[in-house]
Amino acid sequence: MRDLRIVLFALVWFSCAWFGSWELNPNNATRMFAAISLVEDGDATIDEFAPLTIDKASFDGHAYLDKAPGMTLMALPAVWIADAATGMRATRFGNAPAGPEFERYLRLRTRIAAAIGPALLTALAAVLLFDLAAGLTGSVAAGLFAALGYALGTPVWGWSTTLLGHAVVADCYAIAFWAIWRGSRPGAQGAGAAALAGAALGWAVVVEHQAVLAAVPVAGWALWRLRDRPDRLRLAGVAIAAGVVALLPLALYNFVAFGTPFRVGYSGVVGWEGMHQGLFGLGWPRLYAMRAVLLSFQLGLIWVAPVLLLAPLGLWYWLRRPPLRPVALAATLSALIVLLVNAAYVYWDGGNTTGPRFLIPAVAPLALGLAAEWMRAGGRGERIAMSLLLALSIAINAMIAAAEIFAPPLVTFPIWQWVRPAFLRGGLRTVPNEWFGWTPWAGFGVWAVLALPMLGWLVWRVRRAQP
Repeated sequence: MRDLRIVLFALVWFSCAWFGSWELNPNNATRMFAAISLVEDGDATIDEFAPLTIDKASFDGHAYLDKAPGMTLMALPAVWIADAATGMRATRFGNAPAGPEFERYLRLRTRIAAAIGPALLTALAAVLLFDLAAGLTGSVAAGLFAALGYALGTPVWGWSTTLLGHAVVADCYAIAFWAIWRGSRPGAQGAGAAALAGAALGWAVVVEHQAVLAAVPVAGWALWRLRDRPDRLRLAGVAIAAGVVALLPLALYNFVAFGTPFRVGYSGVVGWEGMHQGLFGLGWPRLYAMRAVLLSFQLGLIWVAPVLLLAPLGLWYWLRRPPLRPVALAATLSALIVLLVNAAYVYWDGGNTTGPRFLIPAVAPLALGLAAEWMRAGGRGERIAMSLLLALSIAINAMIAAAEIFAPPLVTFPIWQWVRPAFLRGGLRTVPNEWFGWTPWAGFGVWAVLALPMLGWLVWRVRRAQP
């Protein structure tokens, strides 16, 4: 099945890298501003860019990134590559950068950063989810259903075109699940897989600090899988060591930025007073917030990823099967913790967002539920219905990724009232129309001409391998 994995990787990476998001969205821009300063100036201050973003922190009279630095650190190679290729630096635009040329400068670095960061990780996570789901169910069709549902049937796709960390955290969880399963199988050496699992969970915390909470059930599943192995302490030590190594860039960034590894950007947030409540904005979960991010027209996950309606059914099916109960329990708890953290956050609605962006890390464990539900489905008709639901989800998220992942917060039903009109009038961001002067629809057409045959081939290949 190596050819299937290669085509799946290519399809997902191409689909994520082909589309883009608005580079001056504050969440995108502030991360890129910090990356530019680190590469071009050797410091982490963003003073010259501060007027361009509402998302910033202030310490000792200087402006800084107010986020966890993981996505900024992942963007450093993109800034270096673009600077080397174009010979252009931010100093060219003076102390108050603005205008079309500066936007093009920022857009190039943002697009490269998304292509070599979130897009690559999401493609890798899709392939590993395919491998994991196929291994757990004994069905390559279940594996493909889970992988496509995860990467293209949810807003993981759209968020992989941005520098926000939601998709990357989901990717890290998926990678960790796969590594734990792979490394704990009978006869496996396990050290490399343990290191990968620890590094993935550690890096998730660098990208979004609260990711440590939903990582706990994943780590617990790892300990359960290792409970009878004589080398369990060694493998646990390897995983912990790899996690610590993955956390070192966080400490190094904090030291470079603030002179100490023990200060974080969230502690100096400007303009968002709620961040100073509780633990950097985290309080107690609220039921109305949980209901809103799951079901409401404005934010509900079911409207942007209807295929995920199947995930709880699949996880419940696995919870009733003793051999699969531990992984199902880990996936369920991990997804539930993401939901509770979202509902506990003071800014739980996420501002400008198409769908519940803070809930996206839960998609990785929920993807296992998709594989489980495919495994449970008994008849051809039921699986055809599930496939049609996946096709609908892919169509919705193609529209979101191409048109608008940052829908404004006052729209009652963003998918219908904002994203759909933007898509139909050609308000798309694709590589050809942003860089080569093509029409937006021509750019989307190229994606469709290349991506849809790959998608069709994957379905044909799986049916051929396992009728």
